[in-house]
Amino acid sequence: MGHILVLGAGMVARPLVRYLLEGGHEVTVASRTLSKAERLVEGFTKGHALQWTVDDEPKLRELVQKVDIVVSLLPYVYHVKVANICLDYRKHMVTTSYVSPDMQSLDNDAKSKNIILLNEIGLDPGIDHMSAMRMINKVKSNGGKVISFRSYCGALPAPEAADNPFKYKFSWSPRGVVLAARNSARYMVDGKEVNVPAELLFTHCSKIDIKGVGELEVYPNRDSIPYIDKYSIHTVRTMLRGTLRYPGWCKLWHSIGRLGLLDDKQLSVKGLTYREFMKKLLDTESDDIRKAVADYLGLDLHDEVLDKLEWVGLFADDPIPLDIGAALDVLTQRLLDKLQYREGERDMVVMYHEVIAEYHNKTEKLTSTLIDYGTIGNDTAVARTVALPAAIGVKLILEGKIKLTGVQIPVVPEIYEPVLQELETLGIKLEETHSIC
Repeated sequence: MGHILVLGAGMVARPLVRYLLEGGHEVTVASRTLSKAERLVEGFTKGHALQWTVDDEPKLRELVQKVDIVVSLLPYVYHVKVANICLDYRKHMVTTSYVSPDMQSLDNDAKSKNIILLNEIGLDPGIDHMSAMRMINKVKSNGGKVISFRSYCGALPAPEAADNPFKYKFSWSPRGVVLAARNSARYMVDGKEVNVPAELLFTHCSKIDIKGVGELEVYPNRDSIPYIDKYSIHTVRTMLRGTLRYPGWCKLWHSIGRLGLLDDKQLSVKGLTYREFMKKLLDTESDDIRKAVADYLGLDLHDEVLDKLEWVGLFADDPIPLDIGAALDVLTQRLLDKLQYREGERDMVVMYHEVIAEYHNKTEKLTSTLIDYGTIGNDTAVARTVALPAAIGVKLILEGKIKLTGVQIPVVPEIYEPVLQELETLGIKLEETHSIC
């Protein structure tokens, strides 16, 4: 059995820590908030909790030297710092975050030291890679070529919990959700590359019906084009990765962006109410903020977008509990007040892949669908689907079943086959279909 150091005790840590402890491993959880770490290891003699902050590098070095592998659940900006320390002491490392250019630059050093820096082994990124590659390699092994690939994923309230006008609640970082609305995007359809500036992100919106869930909206997720190389599908003419939300999301968030509520310029908001802040944002003297927003956006006074903005409290006379903050911070504060799960409610993860494959005498459509539910107060679906692939990856590395070195993501059978198999035993299973087009 191995000794694992887990850095961070946030929203997705519990399933990973419990999986490893229940497997008989020794786990040390280091967190800024000691009580969070203690709760994760409670009841396990091989579980250890300690207080640690990211600026304490000497302590981190001391901890890394004592373990076999490190899991970084810190914000992504710290992963490279941790990885460099792991390289110094020849320790493996696992994260669920995207590979940054700085992380990729460590590939040769990691290979020379015979260690693996395994990234993107969570949900999205993670299960999306693994399930996609299983489909793609199945097509190739049968003599076909992929001509279209679409992959959509969303973390949502279960239908019965989608009971507010936004039809959304936070199961991960609220500020992260808001920041993601500022992303530009790039994808390809029928051989034509489409570049989407951030301010038009939510105008590139379509609808899809997911069996077991119903109609959802999908909009592009960042840059899809690099996945042509990552997935080795150079025959593809359509390549699109998207984010799933309940209907109405795209129109609402396009309006939020147009109002300037996604701006990150720091402002003095001390003493302002939300209504007063909106007046300043729109540069209006009118106290009828609903009408001012309707006029600014060119909407009918009874449009549901206005209902949603009013419901979330942006037109209210409540004081803003900040002195200094950007517009996006003011928005985040309102969303935090309103979009919380209640104890016992279920969240839901939905993932859907569609592959169109061309053979010499037929064209085939393959789909893969994952729907997973969690319960607030126990393990959320987001926590399960992000943490358990990483935990399984850690176990496989310690058991010597993943022998790869360098900077890796789970797009090779050596990683994705055993991880997907283990996930199925834990109830996280993708349903696959195929039909002739």
